[in-house]
Amino acid sequence: MIKVIDLHFLDKSDTIAAFLAETSAGPILFETGPYSTFEHLKSGLARHGYKPGDIDHVFLTHIHLDHAGAAWAMAEAGATVYLHPFGKAHMHDPSKLVASATRIYGDDMDRLWGAMKGIPESRLKTIGHEEDIKVGGTTIKAWHTPGHAVHHIAWQIDGVLIAGDVAGVKIGDAPVVPPCPPPDINVEDWQRSIKLIRELPLQEIYLTHYGRIAGADVPVHLDELESELLAWAEWMKPHYEKGSDPKALTPKFMAWVQSRLSEKGVSEATLEIYENANPSWMSVAGLMRYWKKRLAD
Repeated sequence: MIKVIDLHFLDKSDTIAAFLAETSAGPILFETGPYSTFEHLKSGLARHGYKPGDIDHVFLTHIHLDHAGAAWAMAEAGATVYLHPFGKAHMHDPSKLVASATRIYGDDMDRLWGAMKGIPESRLKTIGHEEDIKVGGTTIKAWHTPGHAVHHIAWQIDGVLIAGDVAGVKIGDAPVVPPCPPPDINVEDWQRSIKLIRELPLQEIYLTHYGRIAGADVPVHLDELESELLAWAEWMKPHYEKGSDPKALTPKFMAWVQSRLSEKGVSEATLEIYENANPSWMSVAGLMRYWKKRLAD
């Protein structure tokens, strides 16, 4: 049912995906990737016999640029874009989103993400928790799943879940890791979202970074994700409590993450893909911000 479109981010495979599903009313798309990979998205659609103008419905898991940066181009081609209510204003006017990303990525913005334009409000449709959207004979259910981002939705079709980042990052047969960029990381919310996903009758989970988890591997994957999320958070806690400088801490955290992956047999080439898909340096700011709020409550 689900066709994975490899967007070849930074000319690497298995890094960012979009997902195509065919319905009785035509094809639908989950995720768009950044605009920097839009030509790969078009090529991927063409391999299945479609062009952007054939897609009337685009479903975003959340508005981070690696997931939603090309949504404006799909809207220009005629699609309605479905998203969390918290994301609508930023997709209509992305100036704050772009400014925030520019503070992080600086001169790399265009190389990484490409252009970002606003989407007319008439092309944006916000979706509530547990709301159903029908396209032809296909029902897509929205599950609000915060933890990675407050504006995160996992989309379910029958026993399939398009999970965005709430189900983690897993490259090939390597271990799952939790993407923890600022500003919205909340470990307790993420655990509740994992619990929600565990309770769904799923046969498959699709990860934007990257690919398919199926059958008996689904509960194992979710357990491993939760364990690793807690490990990352607990590693960061004492460093926050003693006031560590995030800049000085970043290489230590990156080395720790890479060491954990290397100990589990992850190759240097795959480590590079992990860093492209989920830059571990970004998790320092995300987890430090989490502990600042958590310990102040």
